[in-house]
Amino acid sequence: MKKTLFSLVGLAAFLGVVSCNTNNDDNVTPPISYVGIVHATPDAGNVDVYLNGGLAAQNFAYGSDTGYYAVNPGSYNLQVAPTGTTSYVLNTSISLAPGTAYSVFTIDSLSAIKAAVVTDSFTIPSTDSVMVRFFHFSPDAPAVDVVVSDGTTWFGNRTFNDQEATKSYQAFTKIKAGTYSVNVNAAGTSTVLLPVPALTLQGGKVYTLYAKGFATGTGVQALGVGTLQHN
Repeated sequence: MKKTLFSLVGLAAFLGVVSCNTNNDDNVTPPISYVGIVHATPDAGNVDVYLNGGLAAQNFAYGSDTGYYAVNPGSYNLQVAPTGTTSYVLNTSISLAPGTAYSVFTIDSLSAIKAAVVTDSFTIPSTDSVMVRFFHFSPDAPAVDVVVSDGTTWFGNRTFNDQEATKSYQAFTKIKAGTYSVNVNAAGTSTVLLPVPALTLQGGKVYTLYAKGFATGTGVQALGVGTLQHN
């Protein structure tokens, strides 16, 4: 399912979490951060997500995203619970720097759920190009290559959550806009784990692709590719 991520709207208030008021003494607007949350935990069901006790997403379905929220920079308590409960399956802190945008993915299986916090730094491409990156968030899948039908490897030997240790994987790459036939292969082989026969990337847009689900999963929890559009 294709979702639109991060509409880049700054909210004036966010359930008591956000305060973007102008300083009346010197007429300077305090710096803000942007944060969007993506539900990528295949077996968690629908959840409620809280930032510093404020409800950021309610009845939040697997594969969904919130779009950007504008918040004050600083440290935030991120909590995730099954919808309608306060039985938190994730209770952690995230740090947001001023003037920076972030994606926060809930990843891994429910028993090992964690937050993957990535920095979103990009420029809008021209109308004949796109900016794209890839994250591996399928916890039981092997290392993968993302290969186009013409044999070009877009992303090679990517392992689960590897952008956490290798920050360069958080960067976006420019490619030509178009519709592509793409395979997610076991790394270094021609073994197709997941075919993506018609991936459309619209010119002038910025995308995050991510492997989701379980390699051994079925139905909604089956291995798939999430497509998030940033602008």
